[in-house]
Amino acid sequence: QVQLVESGGGLVQAGVSLRLSCAASGRTFSNQNMAWFRQAPGKEREFVASITWSGSSTYSAIFLKGRFTISRDNAKNTVYLQMNSLKPEDTAVYYCAAGAHTYTRTRPYDYDYWGQGTQVTVSS
Repeated sequence: QVQLVESGGGLVQAGVSLRLSCAASGRTFSNQNMAWFRQAPGKEREFVASITWSGSSTYSAIFLKGRFTISRDNAKNTVYLQMNSLKPEDTAVYYCAAGAHTYTRTRPYDYDYWGQGTQVTVSS
């Protein structure tokens, strides 16, 4: 079992950076491929980025065009999402997820564990 708690969201202006954190508990965190998803009001949950259990490889949604970076620190049981040049369309609840068999999985049903989400609101 893996429990996930996101933090770091908030209300920011367009163009700034923000870093989200996902703290995990459970003995198997370091074995888990991890990911970030987001869900805007009225829209489906969409894949943002993922990372292998070791942190050696990452995979990001093409539409981000390199603005977001996922990383992890297994010693701290934490996954991060660095978000740069934020835009109003990035406004969403951001979720941390764990448990996919491979890190290139991009569908929510591929992941077994979820956090409660953290709200990110970007004003223009």
